[in-house]
Amino acid sequence: MKMKTLNLCLRGLLIIVFVSFGSKHLPAQSGSADAKADTTRTPEPRDGQHDFDFAIGTWTTHLRRLQHPLTGSGTWVEYEGTSVVRNVWNGRANLEEFEASGPAHIEGLTLRLYNPQSHQWSQVWSTSTDGTPSQPMIGDFKNGRGEFFDQEPLNGRAIYVRWVWSDITPNSCRFEQSFSDDGGKTWEVNWVNTYKRVENETDKSY
Repeated sequence: MKMKTLNLCLRGLLIIVFVSFGSKHLPAQSGSADAKADTTRTPEPRDGQHDFDFAIGTWTTHLRRLQHPLTGSGTWVEYEGTSVVRNVWNGRANLEEFEASGPAHIEGLTLRLYNPQSHQWSQVWSTSTDGTPSQPMIGDFKNGRGEFFDQEPLNGRAIYVRWVWSDITPNSCRFEQSFSDDGGKTWEVNWVNTYKRVENETDKSY
């Protein structure tokens, strides 16, 4: 009886030693804290400094303009014009000269600048009638669509303004301006430019 008890004790002791020794040499688990931390790291922002390369070149443009935005008006006027966009700083900036004729004559400039720290673009518009730069429109491109926003006064109250670049191909693109007077809940389009690249000119940087 004593020998049987001794054998049981020895077996138990061997099991304890084996478990203690083996646990120190087990491989690290894939679900460790370090592995989990790796999966939650914030991805680096994409480099968008060449997002406006598509715009470089000479274009014809058809402009539709809502005469009295945010008044309930449905009266649109139409213009025909041209646009010339020049590359600056190897794609990190560009300058657009815009000219169109219709009910009035429009001469405008748009300066676009890329901020490598924020990974965003700013766009500033000015016309020859006053030479005053607009508020910078700030934004970026996602999945081939660019959205840019600012806040400015209209008829004595602050509104939101949105610019959208879309339908981008090597030879065409679309630009829209919209206003919102309800904090961005709804938007009214008031300016639509449809661009077509001048025939026989292909943008090599696209």
